[in-house]
Amino acid sequence: MPGSGAVTRNTLRQQIADALRDEVLAGRLPPGTEFTVKQIAEQYEVSATPVREALVDLAAQGLLESVQHRGFRVRIYSVADFVGMIEARTLIVDGIFRRLVERGTAPGAAEMLVSVRRRAEEARRAAHSGSLEVLIGYDLRFWRELSGLVGNTYISEFLHRIRVQTWVFAVPHLQRQPELMREALWNGHRELVEAVTRADPDEVRRLVHAYNQHGLEWAAGL
Repeated sequence: MPGSGAVTRNTLRQQIADALRDEVLAGRLPPGTEFTVKQIAEQYEVSATPVREALVDLAAQGLLESVQHRGFRVRIYSVADFVGMIEARTLIVDGIFRRLVERGTAPGAAEMLVSVRRRAEEARRAAHSGSLEVLIGYDLRFWRELSGLVGNTYISEFLHRIRVQTWVFAVPHLQRQPELMREALWNGHRELVEAVTRADPDEVRRLVHAYNQHGLEWAAGL
């Protein structure tokens, strides 16, 4: 079949990128870790081409840096970077909810809210139990689906990228403070989705403000 090789390669490229992103988010590839295309290709037992493409994709997303003549390195974010991410995230999230209040949700929102509610419950349980890796998975899905209610994929994809970056910064710090982890994890997912369901703009704003302040206050104590 013409083109089937390209499809297979692109699928493999995405699988490798997803797997490496998960490793970074789980803290198994901490910031500053360096590796080459050859090392990753051998690890996953694949050719170098889809690996190189996957690493370039992750570098474009801000998770990796290209190191001349040495391969790639997991990016190290500073507290100032994290604060900047929070500020950017605040503007985007505020715009999302303002759009929802002014124009309503995209078609099919009722079905989408059912799924968002499930993500909210799972994220809340993971936060209460201190299950960081589980929380990250549900938290990313929660915000991606919630932002999808506006029906603009550019907005939801941009927000998702920032959220992944904030977790990349946060994970090493949280893992070094296991006794404080539960206090540091935000768990207002369920309250937020219920406020969105009720179309209660004041409560939505209050919850989102508290969410962003939570992140800023945590970063200030690092």
